[in-house]
Amino acid sequence: MESKITDIKSALQPVKDGDTLMVGGFGLVGAPLSLIDELTKLDVKELTVVSNNVGEAGKGLGILLDQGKLKKAIGSYFTSNREVAKWYNAGKLELELLPQGTLSEAIRAGGAGIGGFFTKTSVGTDLAKGKETKEIDGEEYVFEKALKSDVSLVRAHKADKLGNLVYYKTARNFNPMMATAGKYVVAEVDEIVEVGELSPEEIATQHIYVDKIILAEQVLTKEGVVQK
Repeated sequence: MESKITDIKSALQPVKDGDTLMVGGFGLVGAPLSLIDELTKLDVKELTVVSNNVGEAGKGLGILLDQGKLKKAIGSYFTSNREVAKWYNAGKLELELLPQGTLSEAIRAGGAGIGGFFTKTSVGTDLAKGKETKEIDGEEYVFEKALKSDVSLVRAHKADKLGNLVYYKTARNFNPMMATAGKYVVAEVDEIVEVGELSPEEIATQHIYVDKIILAEQVLTKEGVVQK
């Protein structure tokens, strides 16, 4: 079997103009900061990013935003980066706002081969405008399409050499489901161990979903983002 362990530049070679990227993280916690940093060095544009938020001002995905590489952002908490509103109001960024649970389920559905689902969340609000609705058992529901990506960038704590992934506490957040919904998946990890060293009970993402593994070069600490 070809090794999934690679360097960061090689891992991102498949990313091209116009791709849809899923990027894990809640704020900067659980975000693949090394992979994002490498993306800022690539000559790519017109990207659609599916992520809970667009990083923070000048941090994480916020750097890609400042570079003008993002065409659209799909997420639920854009106010963590006030620059998003500036780009949107200037007509330079499309936004699709989804309630957080809806975002999570849409990604999960994409990974499970489900085309979409009906939910009560957003019924009667601006978020439901233009979307199909349906009455079920006397209550109104809104249809939400599943989300999938060309490339998913996820952050885990450990990987074995096959690509099985273990996450660290709440840094797990959106990462496992994004790994299932991507055509090509890169995992950024703190440590790579031998096959058999991870307990089956702690593996949240099975190796079949992971294409490439890289060691993290940047980590989030109480002092901020630092190089390892």
